[in-house]
Amino acid sequence: SAEGDVTAPVTAVDVNLSGDRASTSGCEASDFTGFPDGNIALIQRGTCDFALKAANAAAEGASAVIIFNQGDVNPADDRFGVVNGTLGEAGSTIPVVGTSFAIGEQLAATEGLEMRVALETHEETVETFNVIADTAGRADRTVVVGAHLDSVAEGPGINDNGSGSAAILETAIQIAELGIEPTNRTRFAFWSGEEDGLIGSDYYVSQLSARDIKDHAVNLNFDMVASPNPVRFVYDGDGGAFGAEGPNGSDTVEDVFLAYFASQGLATAPTEFDGRSDYFGFIENGIPAGGLFTGAEGIKSQEEADVFGGTAGRPYDPCYHAACDTITNIDPVVLEQMADAIAHSTLTFAMTTSAVKGTAKGSGGKSTGDFAFKGNHSKR
Repeated sequence: SAEGDVTAPVTAVDVNLSGDRASTSGCEASDFTGFPDGNIALIQRGTCDFALKAANAAAEGASAVIIFNQGDVNPADDRFGVVNGTLGEAGSTIPVVGTSFAIGEQLAATEGLEMRVALETHEETVETFNVIADTAGRADRTVVVGAHLDSVAEGPGINDNGSGSAAILETAIQIAELGIEPTNRTRFAFWSGEEDGLIGSDYYVSQLSARDIKDHAVNLNFDMVASPNPVRFVYDGDGGAFGAEGPNGSDTVEDVFLAYFASQGLATAPTEFDGRSDYFGFIENGIPAGGLFTGAEGIKSQEEADVFGGTAGRPYDPCYHAACDTITNIDPVVLEQMADAIAHSTLTFAMTTSAVKGTAKGSGGKSTGDFAFKGNHSKR
């Protein structure tokens, strides 16, 4: 956000406080028809990204922006708490702040409201790096197993994402110690800058040539796998639950996870490819992807509590992006379950001998799944 100190009347922009609270607030220039020049724009979350909402407001003469949460029921995301969003690389030319649905609702209902938005901001460029380790194996069938190393400034990030990083590190260590020689090159990628906007993984993909992209068989992504009030979420590769499928082959990744958990007698639930983690650059470039997730700020439903245990009406991770995300903020049982699934899926894709439908052969010659990669030609 830009810094600034603005005192002005507040004007709500195309907000929807009733029914399902579906909102396109601030997504179109027409939303600002008649907007008084110099007023503070009150905008509701929904449909388009925060950067577009802020840019539209600035272009139509707003002096500052308050974005409040949407207030709809989304089981995979908290739509009531304080908005903790980003404005992309370009940022904003005017001050922009986020708040909760309850506060936004109150502000929208207050006639003649005048407010002060005062921000002091600091911006600097820092250099960071990914940590990447490769096995031997076919480079034209590269399997990228990724997790991000960074946390937010507010907390130590033991669940987000020490849990995912630790799980893939242990998988790499065990492959080495057991002397396993993968058929396909397996690349363990510890991403940097995820919390700042998927910077490390996006940079990695941006450096790939068209040939390199074709040589990437799959991306497995593990971001938060030890939440204290967990659900065993598997990314919805085939779009069967949420309607947005990943690139061709992502359904195969989902099937490998589902078959594994079924073999262990463990229930799962689908989670959406919503672009919030490091798989995003891969699926945007047609590389099949999938992974596991145990929940962030979203609220556990009663139905989920009945299946997975834990407490309904509470976040999956009450310490998400907070100072209390310490070593005490993990569920060791679900971490063990997810780590086993991570090892299984990594070895499954590392050892497959064919890119067409067939039975992949894993360690010891045992069948590790019946699957096919469908190619890298589709783009989400």
